[in-house]
Amino acid sequence: MTSVSATIHIVDDDESFRTSTGRLLRACGYAVGLHASAEQLLKRLPDDTGASCILLDIKMPGLGGPELQDRLNAVGSAVPIIFLTGHADVLTAVHVIKAGADDLLTKPVDKDTLVGAIERALARVSRMQASHEQLGPLRALVSHLSPRERQVFERVVRGMMNKQIARELGTTERTVKAHRHRVMEKMKVTSLAELVMIAERIGVLGPGTTAAGRRHSWDDSASGE
Repeated sequence: MTSVSATIHIVDDDESFRTSTGRLLRACGYAVGLHASAEQLLKRLPDDTGASCILLDIKMPGLGGPELQDRLNAVGSAVPIIFLTGHADVLTAVHVIKAGADDLLTKPVDKDTLVGAIERALARVSRMQASHEQLGPLRALVSHLSPRERQVFERVVRGMMNKQIARELGTTERTVKAHRHRVMEKMKVTSLAELVMIAERIGVLGPGTTAAGRRHSWDDSASGE
């Protein structure tokens, strides 16, 4: 389904390509921005706060497509990029995909393929934004932890026992227990399972953390160690 509110930025030094592709996308319901160079796009993007996507040529005079992508990544831009070019080599293709491009299409590209790639890119960003909004309240809870409580929180959810945490932080088990209790209160949870779930959702736990390791922490809490 076409995202009619989205703006598609076409960045290409080929005027005929910009014009024809812009006409096609307007007919599909998109707003369109035409840019003859990467430099022109850089001047426009700071004012573009709505849903958008960039169709980007690889080889252009001045700043090339991959270089523009690197600059946008450096400033934290979340605007999806689809490279659309007739001059893609394997090394360049690998570079732009690893750098986060949503797709790389070879000219000429048919309407359905182009629109499909744009819609997938816009849908991905929409999902990311929705996920970020859902995680906002959880991150806010974590932000209320003191620095020491955050240290205890991160170790508890990784399965460390009170005595291990105390030894690592240079404090006593009694103090760790007190911090642990305040962490539970501030995070508004009643079980360590809930605490671990929050840690997983906000990215505190890495992929190497095992359920077995976390069970030690739960057992530790239950045993009162």
